[in-house]
Order: sequence, then structure tokens, then C-alpha cells
Amino acid sequence: MSQGDSTFGSSWPWKSRLHFSLRSPLFLAPIMAKNYRSDILFFFGVCIALWVAYTVRDVLMLIYVSALFAVVLSPAIGMIQRVRIKGWRAGRGFAILFLIFIIALVGTVFGVFAVPPVYRDARNFSADWPKHLAALTEGIQHLPFASKIDPAGLQKYASEIAGDAGGLFLNLAGGIFGLFTAVILTAYFIIDGDRTFHWAVSLFPLDQQQRLSATLLRAKARMRNWLIGQTMLMLSLGLCSLVVYWALGLKYFYLLAMFAGVANIVPIAGPISAVVLASAVAIGDSPQKLVGVLIFFAVYLQIESVFLSPRIMRHTLNLPPLAVIIALSLGGALAGVIGALVSVPTAALVMVLTDEYMVKRKPSATAAAAD
Repeated sequence: MSQGDSTFGSSWPWKSRLHFSLRSPLFLAPIMAKNYRSDILFFFGVCIALWVAYTVRDVLMLIYVSALFAVVLSPAIGMIQRVRIKGWRAGRGFAILFLIFIIALVGTVFGVFAVPPVYRDARNFSADWPKHLAALTEGIQHLPFASKIDPAGLQKYASEIAGDAGGLFLNLAGGIFGLFTAVILTAYFIIDGDRTFHWAVSLFPLDQQQRLSATLLRAKARMRNWLIGQTMLMLSLGLCSLVVYWALGLKYFYLLAMFAGVANIVPIAGPISAVVLASAVAIGDSPQKLVGVLIFFAVYLQIESVFLSPRIMRHTLNLPPLAVIIALSLGGALAGVIGALVSVPTAALVMVLTDEYMVKRKPSATAAAAD
């Protein structure tokens, strides 16, 4: 045997013994124990983080709402900066201050002119609604299956609902400090939002940052378009209802118009509930007012579905009505009115992320979605 063969023959058993020793349970036991230890520590860390998040959920919800408002208001900053007056162009700081001034002015006008009559109608409605419901129940007793309706139980439920409505307005009146905090946070998100966004993306692996950034920007545009479009539809129905109810001489027309506008955030069920409530109030006055309410909603809903919604909501993420209702229910159960407010944009965000990372598509479809 040659010298090379002798060397190879003497070294080969050492290499094989090393190879098998690296795969032996005694060698892998410390590594496996270390992995299990890190997994256990990570699990407890996640549990502690979730507990802390649940404890300060109100603060986190306020921060999230402020971030959503910053997403909506950011384009307005650019629009103000593009305005030129005799060669003068507004800076970013001035644009933010001017936008905050406009929002504060609109809020003040709304609080001075809209809140008092709505609150007055809410108090009158809470006092008169049980009597109207009793009269309505007695009027339909002759209908089939109406004998099974318990008028006393309906009056009890109506009183509880009306009392909750009055308490809602009292709670809204006491949220001035939270509103001021949200305004300050929104201003900070507008000022420092881009840097915060890039810092958050930089926490992820380098090879995933570009894809994640593009996905979040696409979700941001969809969320902003949905919020703006839905707000326009709610304002449209609320203002039209206010004018028609006032022309008909309907009782509580301020409260009913606000309810119609707010309820329009819920697809299908929201407008139906507005029709039912306005019809229940109108039928207590005269059949002519009931006919007027029904004609108004029949015409408006047709215009909204054929003309307004296709033009206002064409750039938004088309969420199914069932997904919107489920999101509103979950958001309301978790965080009340504020949770319901941010639930649908959050559902849009989740839908964009799911479409990007979980739905398997062909390369051509992926390019079309990115465009």
C-alpha cells in the first residue's frame, strides 16, 4: 500500500467517527435543549406581551385610531402645500397647523349647531318612544300572529334602548380629553409617519422588506379610499335625510337623520334599520309622512346603488357585506363604538395581507395586483 493510501486509510475512520459522533444523541441533546428553552421563553414572552396589550387596550386603540386618521389626512397636507398665493407656498408645518385649524373649526361648528338639537331629540325620543311603541302594538293586534306579541315586553326593551341612546350622548360629551389626545397623536403621525413606517419595516428580514413595504402601502391606499368613500356616503344619506325629514315635518328629524347617516356604514342592514325607525316614527303622525319616507328611501337607495357607490367606492377594496358585518360585530364587541369604527379598515388591511402572502396566484395575476 502506498503512502497516500496509508494516509487515507488511517484518516478515514477518524472522519467517519467524527461524522457519526456529530449525529449522536449525546451531541444533539444540548442543542435540542437550547432550542426548547428558547421556544419556551418566546412563548412566555408572547403571553406577557398579549397581557400587557390587553391591559392598555384603550391606549392602543386610541393610537390605532389616530394612525388611521393620519392615513386619511396625509393627502390633504400635500394638497395644501401645492397651493400657491403670489409665489408663496406653504410649508409642511403650516399645512398641518392649517388642517388642524380647519378640523377644529368644523368640529366646533358641529358641536354648537348640531349636537344640541340632536341631544334634545334624543331626550324627547327616549321619553316618548315607549308610548309610540305601545300605540303601534295596539294598532297591529288584529294582524295574523300579532296576538303573540307582548306589549309590556316591547315597552320594556324600548325603554332600555332609549336609555342607552341617552347614555351614549352623555359619554360622547365626556370624551373631550380623549378627542384632544387623538388630535395630538394624529398630528405626530402625520409629521413623523414616514420615518416610523420605514423603521417598522426595517425590523423584518432584509429580503422581505421590499415586498412588505409595497403590500402595506397598497393596504394604506385601500384603507384611505374606503374611509373617505364611506364617509362621503354616510354624509350624503345623513344630509339628504335631514332635508327630507325636515320638509315632511317629521318628529326627531335631527336624531333620525344622524342615525341614518351613521347606520349607512353597515351594508344592507343599516339602511333597512334607518327605514324601519323613520317609518315607525312617521306612522305615528300620519300615513302621508310614512309614504313620503318610503318614497325617499326607495329613490335614494336606487341612486346610491346605481350612481354614487360605483363612482365613490370604485378604488376601494371590495369587501363582501358579510365580512363588513362580521368586522363591525367583532370590533363593537371588543372596543365598543371606537372598535366598530376601525374594524372595517382593519379587515381591509387583513384582506390585503392575506391576498399577498396566503393566496397562491400565477405570476401574471401577481403583477396585475401590484399594478
